[in-house]
Amino acid sequence: MIRLRAICAFTWRVFQFRPVNYESLTVQINKCTDIEQIFDLIERNKATLSEKQVGCAFNVLWRLGKENTSLLKTVKDVRHHPQFLTLHNLATNKIKLMNDKTLVNVLYITQQFAVEHHDPLIQALVTEAWERLERFDITVLSTFSTCLADQHLYFSPLMGKIAGVVNRNLETIQDLRPLSVLMVNISSLISKHFQEQLVNKTELLFDNLDSSEANVARRIIQFLQSIKYSHYPLLERCNKVFLSNADHLDLDSISRILDLYQLLQFHNFEFIAMARKRLTEMIPLFNHPASFVKLFVTLGPIAGPAEKKRLKSTILMMSEELTSQQALALLGAMESMESRNSHLIKKIVSVLHKHLDNYKPVELLKITQALIFLHFQSKELFVKLRELLLSYLKDSVVPTEISILVSALSLLPSPRLGEAGMSQIEAVLPQCSLSDLNGFATSVLRCIQYDHVYLSSSTGRQLKLLQKLDRYGHQRLQQIHNLDGLWLELKSLKGDWFDESLLEETIATLQHFKDEINYINVAGIASFISRTNYLSTLLLDRIASVVVQQIEKIHPFSVLAIILPFSILNYDPPQKDEFFGVCMQRLHPYLGILDPLMLVFLGFYLATLEYFPEDLLKTIFNIKFLARLDSQLEIIPSSLCTRVQVRLMELNRAVCLECPEFQIPWFHDRMCQQQYNKDIGSMNGAQQQIYKMLAEVLGGINFVKASVLSPYYHTVDFECILDKRKRPLPYESHNITLGKLPRLYWESNNQTFESRLPPGTERIAFEFLDSKAFCTNIPHLKGKSAMKKRHLEILGYRVIQVPYFEWNSMTLSTKDARMDYLREHIFGEGKS
Repeated sequence: MIRLRAICAFTWRVFQFRPVNYESLTVQINKCTDIEQIFDLIERNKATLSEKQVGCAFNVLWRLGKENTSLLKTVKDVRHHPQFLTLHNLATNKIKLMNDKTLVNVLYITQQFAVEHHDPLIQALVTEAWERLERFDITVLSTFSTCLADQHLYFSPLMGKIAGVVNRNLETIQDLRPLSVLMVNISSLISKHFQEQLVNKTELLFDNLDSSEANVARRIIQFLQSIKYSHYPLLERCNKVFLSNADHLDLDSISRILDLYQLLQFHNFEFIAMARKRLTEMIPLFNHPASFVKLFVTLGPIAGPAEKKRLKSTILMMSEELTSQQALALLGAMESMESRNSHLIKKIVSVLHKHLDNYKPVELLKITQALIFLHFQSKELFVKLRELLLSYLKDSVVPTEISILVSALSLLPSPRLGEAGMSQIEAVLPQCSLSDLNGFATSVLRCIQYDHVYLSSSTGRQLKLLQKLDRYGHQRLQQIHNLDGLWLELKSLKGDWFDESLLEETIATLQHFKDEINYINVAGIASFISRTNYLSTLLLDRIASVVVQQIEKIHPFSVLAIILPFSILNYDPPQKDEFFGVCMQRLHPYLGILDPLMLVFLGFYLATLEYFPEDLLKTIFNIKFLARLDSQLEIIPSSLCTRVQVRLMELNRAVCLECPEFQIPWFHDRMCQQQYNKDIGSMNGAQQQIYKMLAEVLGGINFVKASVLSPYYHTVDFECILDKRKRPLPYESHNITLGKLPRLYWESNNQTFESRLPPGTERIAFEFLDSKAFCTNIPHLKGKSAMKKRHLEILGYRVIQVPYFEWNSMTLSTKDARMDYLREHIFGEGKS
C-alpha cells in the first residue's frame, strides 16, 4: 500500500507539476526584455525545452530585434551568441514535433538572423515544409513563400507547387493580407489567365480591407508591376489607402511606392503632392549619408527650387563619405532632376571613378547615359569606361547584356564597337528578341553616323551588320503567332531602324491579328500606333469599334492613349460621333479628379480633331483647375512642364478661334511673346528657295514677308497680300534677314487684323511642309498641321501649303516649273 501510494504520488507530480513548469518557462521566455535573458533560460533548460518553447524563443528574439533601434546590430549579436548554436541544434532535433505554424516561423526567423541558406537547419526546415505543403493554411503558406523568396527561389519547383495550391484554393481564400504576399512571390511563374483571376479576386476582397493596411496595398501594386499590368481600378483603390495613411508612411514606403508608380506609368498628383510634403518635413531628420541619399533620390525629382537647394547643399557636405551605390543613385537623381550643378556632379563622378571597376554592365550604361545627358566632360573617365565596357563585352554571351554594353559604347564620345564588338553581336543574333535587335541597330547606326563623318574604314562591316539585323528582324516577326506575343515585343519599340526596316511589316502583322484587339490591349496598341505615325485605317477602325462596344470595360485613364493616334494622324473613324461620345461619357464622372496634365493633353488632342466637349473645356478653363495645374507644374521636369504649358496655350488658341461661343478668354499673350520673340534660327534650304522665288513671282523682296506671326501667335513661313485685282501689295518696312522674327505688327484680335486690309484684298500664308507634317506611309496631313491651316483660314488667310514631296518631285525639278507652281497657287494661272 505504501509502495502504491508512492507510485501515485510520483505520477501526480509528473502529470500535475510538469504543465506548471512548462507554462512558467514559456511565460518567462515571453517576459524577457533582452537577448541575454533568453539565452540564459535556453542554457539552463536545454535538456527539457519542448518544440513549442523553442519556437517561442525564436519569436521573442525576433520581436526584440525589431523593437531595437538598430536591427542589424541585434541580428549580429544573436547570430554570434554562443547559445544561438544551442537553440539552432534544439530546433534541428525537434523539427518533426513542431506544428505547421511553428515550423515555418522558425524557418522565417532563422533566415532573418542571417543563417546561410545551405545551413542544415534551413534545409531540414524547407524539406519538412515541402512535405506538409498541401495542408498549410493560407497564412502559413504565405510566410513559407516569403522564406523561399528570401532565398531567391522564385522559379523553383517548390514555388511552382505553392502557386498550384493557391490556384486550387483561390475560391476559398478570404484574407487579402496573406494572399497579397503569395501574389508577389508567385508572380514570376503564373499564367496570364491565373494573373487575371488573382486581379479579380483582389478586387472582390478589397472591400473588406481595412483602410490602414498600407502594406497590403503596396504588395498589390508590387504584384501589378511584376506582371506588368497597369490595372487602374486597383491602382486607384491602393492610392486611396496610401493617402489615408499619409502620416504613417516613412521614407522607405514612399520611395518604393513612387518607384512602382513610375514603372506602372501611373501618375497621381495628390500622392506626389503628399509625398513631397512628407519628404520635405524629413530633410532635417536625416544626417547619415545612407538615409539622406535615399531622401535625395526620392524627393529630388519632385522637389521645388528651395527644397532642391537644401538637398544639394547637404549632400555636398556628405560627398566624401559616399559609397559606390550611393553615388550611382545620386547621379540618376541628378539626371531625373535635369540638374547640371557642375560642383556636385564633379563630386559624385569622383566617387564613381574610384569604384568604376565594381559596377555591373547595366550600371555602367546608367552612368554613361546620365553623364551624356548632363553634358559632363572627362576624357580620362570616358577612356576607362570604354575599356571596361569592351572587357565585359568580350566575355559576355547573354543577348540582353551584350545589348546593354553595345548601347553604352555607342553613347560615348567617338563611338566605336570594334571588330570584337561586332562579332559578339553577330554571335547572338539568332537568340535576340525584337527589342534586342532594335537596341543593336540603334547603337550600330550611331557608330555609322560617327564613322561617316570621320571616314572610318569600319563603316562597311557595320553596314553589313545592319543588313543582318534587318534579316533577323523580319524572321522574328514571322515567328510570332498571336497578338499577345507580338505586343510583348513591340511595347517599347521605336527608333530610326525600326521605322525604316520593320514598320511596314509590323503594321501588316498587327492588321493580321486585328480581331484579337480587345478592351485589355486596345490602349497599348493605340499608343504604339501613335509612336509610328503610320496611318492604318484598318487598325484605327478596329480600335474605334472595340471602344464603342466595350467602353464600360475600359478605364478612363486609358481614354487619352486611345484618342491619341486619331489626333496625331488626323483621322476620323466611320462612327466618329459615337466614338468620341462614348469616350467623353466614360470620362465625365472623372473630370474633377483626373490628373490635370492628362486633362490638358486630352483637351488639346480632341481640339486637333475639331471636337470641343463643353464640360471638359469648362473644367480646364477654370481658376481652381488652373491653380491645381500650376501646383503640379512645380514638381515635374522642366521639359515636361514646357510641353504642358505649350499644349494649354494651343488649346486656349483653338477654343478662342473655333468656339468663340464658349467665351473663354485668351490669356497667353505674355507667354507667347516670351517664347516667340527669341531668335528662331535660319530657314532650311527649301524655304530659302521658296522665299527667293516668291520675291521674283511677286515683283520684289518688299512684296513678301518671312517668319510672320499671325494673331494668336501662329508662325507663318511667308506672307503676301493681293489687292482685289490680284496684284501684290508692298509692305512698308521689311525685315530681309532670313529666319528672323519681325517686330509684331498687329494685335491678337481678328477684327484689328482684318481692319488693316483695304477692302477686297486677301492675305496669303505660305507654309512649306516637311515630312514631319505627314503620315509615314501616305501623304496624309497630320493633326497639328491641319489644325493650323483651319486657324489661319479663320483668321482670314488663304493658306497655300507646299508639301515637300511636291516641291522635290521630278515634275518640279527645274526653276521654271517651280515658278509656275507658285504662280498657279497664288494667281490661279500658269506661265505669265
